[in-house]
Amino acid sequence: PSAGAWITYGLGSENQNLPGFVVLRSGGSAVPHGGVGLFSSGFLPAVHQASLIDADGQEPVRNIRPREASWSQRQRLDFINRMDQQFLTNVNQSSHVEAAIRNYETAFRMQSAVPELVDLRDESEATRRLYGLDAADDKQAAYARQCLLARRLVERGVRFVELSCLAYNIGGGNAANPWDQHGDLKRGHQLMAQQVDQPIAALIKDLKARGLLDHTLIIWIGEFGRTPFSQGANGRDHNPFGFSMFLAGGGIRGGTVYGATDEYGVNIVENPAHIHDFHATILHLLGFDHERLTYFYNGRDFRLTGLAGKVLDVSA
Repeated sequence: PSAGAWITYGLGSENQNLPGFVVLRSGGSAVPHGGVGLFSSGFLPAVHQASLIDADGQEPVRNIRPREASWSQRQRLDFINRMDQQFLTNVNQSSHVEAAIRNYETAFRMQSAVPELVDLRDESEATRRLYGLDAADDKQAAYARQCLLARRLVERGVRFVELSCLAYNIGGGNAANPWDQHGDLKRGHQLMAQQVDQPIAALIKDLKARGLLDHTLIIWIGEFGRTPFSQGANGRDHNPFGFSMFLAGGGIRGGTVYGATDEYGVNIVENPAHIHDFHATILHLLGFDHERLTYFYNGRDFRLTGLAGKVLDVSA
């Protein structure tokens, strides 16, 4: 299961009109780069799978606009719910059927919540400029909209929001991953940094100004770094042995630098941190004991941190 699924499994939802776990996408792709595995519920109950929202589309969620009166829909949903509950009893419980029942109800409620969520007319011109919604680069503007929507989702009690970068056409076609520059790294990373820099800074500043940053954990991470030596035509290969990420808000001790690589930027030489340590730290900041957040599956208890994980000393 993805981290978002684990966290919504542990925290539940604050807003019954929106999903607890949302993935924002832009650029017309059906699924963001990386695939469903990045937001899957895995073996957790299917209700913890993320819902996708198109951040820049005319229809943020397909078929979200009602085509009949709400009372008529309510009658249909109540009938479907009775049938599903009977089926659920007959099959002796099923997380997939339970998720389907929940999804029908959530979809009904989202018809009023989502249009209001994505309507940015109530945002001031200063806020729109802060995020960069007016950027000349359409991909930067799209990512800015994702960041602004992320703030609005947080304000409405959505527990976990996942953003997705947009790829540029470099060398005749979009890269498989926006940051995966095996060639033309300088140009590629300049474009990507320009896309995300202003919107992310704006999100942090905006959350702080609204008193939300202390209660919102921002995580910026990829699955690996890049080698310090060239590959092919001015590119860089994958480097899983030492790379950087940042955390902000949510109880993080600001200005903390944890760990260091060697002089070449290849291997970790100080305070190595495994992904299990990273997950343990996230859960700790959200109020969990990572060893106690478990789910029984296939004969044993599973947890996000596997059989390892220690909380890193980065808390305020």
